[in-house]
Amino acid sequence: MAEKASSKVFEDIPKEGMPKAVSRRNFIKGVITSGVAVSSASYLFRSSTLLQGQQVPAGVGERLITLNVNGQQRRVDVMKQETLAWTLRYKLGLTGTKLGCDRAECGSCTVLVDDIPLYSCSVLTHTVRGRKVMTIEGLASADGTLHPVQQGVIDEQGFQCAFCMSGFIMTTVGYLKTNPNPSRQELAHGVSGNLCRCQDYDKILTALMRGADNARRSVLG
Repeated sequence: MAEKASSKVFEDIPKEGMPKAVSRRNFIKGVITSGVAVSSASYLFRSSTLLQGQQVPAGVGERLITLNVNGQQRRVDVMKQETLAWTLRYKLGLTGTKLGCDRAECGSCTVLVDDIPLYSCSVLTHTVRGRKVMTIEGLASADGTLHPVQQGVIDEQGFQCAFCMSGFIMTTVGYLKTNPNPSRQELAHGVSGNLCRCQDYDKILTALMRGADNARRSVLG
């Protein structure tokens, strides 16, 4: 697995800044379910707001479309050159999808489109109309039970700063649909398009393998 840092620099989360009452396990669980509480009706940027640093005149080049995101039909105004990552984060409030390199290199923005992992920073929003988009917020069941891969990450505490975590999880979930019983080497290859700034790949892979095992057990009952 390539040990290559994301081209965008992110600040580490200082350990001393974390409340003593919050365990690392609970902190990871909080990050892994980020965005669940965001109202489905909220979105932060509308036609007269900034798009990638430029003022967009109201109504110019925008189009109201419907997207199937996490099993819900969402109406949203998008520019024809707008990326899915931008729409998910800044218009639909689904901030679990992270923007890292913004050039299809780090994988932190990975989502599933019709069960296939894709870099959402390199997918135009209007091209996914009529397709099923799944983000990290949509993995847990309606009763709040985490996806087996999410639970595996919590069990193994497999990430350090956790910025890249949602991308790795979404890639793993997509990969397991094609290979539900991978070897460690196969899974390493399957997620090799995702990069970790902290570069603790061995621990990440252990957590993802735990998630794969959880998924198999859930199927077997």
